[in-house]
Amino acid sequence: MRVQSLTLAAAGAALLAPTMSPAVEPVAFQEPVVRQEGDVRAADLLAKVRDCVPVSRGRYATDDGLPATVPVCGTEEAVFWKADMDIDCDGRPGLRCNRTTDPLFSDATAFQQADGRYLSAERLPYIVVPTPSRVWDYRVGGVRGGSVAAVIYKDRVQYAVVGDVGPHDIIGEASYAAAKALGIRPDPRGGGTPSGVTYIVFKDAQVKPIEDHAAAVATGERLARQFVRGR
Repeated sequence: MRVQSLTLAAAGAALLAPTMSPAVEPVAFQEPVVRQEGDVRAADLLAKVRDCVPVSRGRYATDDGLPATVPVCGTEEAVFWKADMDIDCDGRPGLRCNRTTDPLFSDATAFQQADGRYLSAERLPYIVVPTPSRVWDYRVGGVRGGSVAAVIYKDRVQYAVVGDVGPHDIIGEASYAAAKALGIRPDPRGGGTPSGVTYIVFKDAQVKPIEDHAAAVATGERLARQFVRGR
């Protein structure tokens, strides 16, 4: 992970956090299966985001210390950007995501499940959006926690939700589960990919509860089909 993700809940979590480290959940972990979700082709989605009409006032870097080259673009139905993918392993600790596997691990995410617990990066496919700034405020663009996204890498489409907030000047990050499902190495210490990932976030389309991945897939597939058809 290039930089520890910021969270909207970080300050409050720091005040309320217990003095002892959270226990790692003992439940056996099932690796996500790499497969195409839905029947909308990656090539058809990519054709719809070939041209960029910027909605951000500036550009983002893909990693700390690199030049800002990535704009956030928009259509009537969605916002999108093309970047790298760094691995977010934050949230509830588990076998793959914890303080041992990730030196920048945080046990909080910006958004929470219906039961109040933080998200599980190793179980839930989610993406990270930059903290609102003068460059771009995701909330103005109809994006919220739980907004549905289509993430494209090579010929694969993975549906996900907006699940965390990261640095205000960097873009291009997704959860362990999202990377694994796309066939991208999910190791938070050195995984990810330096380029070739397209993130399409559909406006005003939230999944509740945020952890319901089946609902994200169903909603994402429907919206992706409409997006491709121009409706």
